[in-house]
Amino acid sequence: MRVLQWTQGKFAERGIPTPRLDAEVLLAHVTGRERIGLYTHFDQPLTTDELGTYRALIKRRLTGEPVAYLVGKKEFHSLELAVDARVLIPRPDTETLVEVSLSLLPFSDPAPRVVDVGVGSGAVAIAIAVARPDALVEAVDRSPDAADVARANAARHAPHVRVYVGDLLAPIDGPLQLVVSNPPYIPTGALAALQLEVRREPRVALDGGPDGLDVVRRLVLEAKAKLAPGGALALEIGHDQADRTAQLLEAAGFVDLARARDLGGIERVVSGRLRT
Repeated sequence: MRVLQWTQGKFAERGIPTPRLDAEVLLAHVTGRERIGLYTHFDQPLTTDELGTYRALIKRRLTGEPVAYLVGKKEFHSLELAVDARVLIPRPDTETLVEVSLSLLPFSDPAPRVVDVGVGSGAVAIAIAVARPDALVEAVDRSPDAADVARANAARHAPHVRVYVGDLLAPIDGPLQLVVSNPPYIPTGALAALQLEVRREPRVALDGGPDGLDVVRRLVLEAKAKLAPGGALALEIGHDQADRTAQLLEAAGFVDLARARDLGGIERVVSGRLRT
């Protein structure tokens, strides 16, 4: 389709990192086909309505609106999640947080209590709940709008997940076996340098304060107060925050500290267990 090639060119001119992929995803969304179907129906012209819808999405993408918001969904850990401007878009690197969290939940522990702090779209909590249906998974977000999105996604994939509105662990009583979080960790001064499309995501889910660790500091102490002895805390953090995060956990009495790298080789997750 010439329209696909034209769109790719426009996106490339604007400096969009993945111009071909974005053009294909938007066109597949408009036509209701899988991306491979764009090529098996390459000679089939768009209808007038499809062309109008596609042009409108192209204009929005050129202003920096993320593709996931435009199509209203994002795949995470093999789950299709609804997303919109109320929540942070789940990213592949955060699947590292899920894998670490699951490794911290031994199957010998019946019905472990897990809390995801800053649930956003529900990606992490739902992925854990699907992988460990025996776990009692709860989640918290201070944004009522984000909590609504998480509840809708949970209703589709893991109806037993409970989502609360509140600050960090305030709505949750202990003892807990695992606290997991992808908190805001971008330093405030670095927000303006983020890609345009990232800046379109909720600031509250990005801004981690002067050094990016404001929420991490608070959560480490709250988790210590509500975890059972031997319970674990797993945190996603920024590319240069592993050392400082590990120091915070150690100072709070966490042991068995560990770090996990994401797909790009960055130390993305720091975890530890509360001393028994």
